[in-house]
Amino acid sequence: FRCLTFINKKMSKEQFSFNKGWLQLRQADIAVCRRELMEAFNVTTRAAFLQRLKGNVIPNVLEAHNVEKVFAKYGIKDVWGE
Repeated sequence: FRCLTFINKKMSKEQFSFNKGWLQLRQADIAVCRRELMEAFNVTTRAAFLQRLKGNVIPNVLEAHNVEKVFAKYGIKDVWGE
């Protein structure tokens, strides 16, 4: 029954957004960090990047790990959320 409860819960895009980490970046680091994150997601357009930033695209486990690794380089540990 517990599993059914989890399945019926609505997954919100806020939990897949890394905007919380993004807003903690220094202005000087934004361009380089964006490039590193785009490589981590294997995307080439800013539109595709923004869809992931907002949580509209659910990251797979490897992508989520890579996002955390990129932000850790900038001293940011609390990454996920709006």
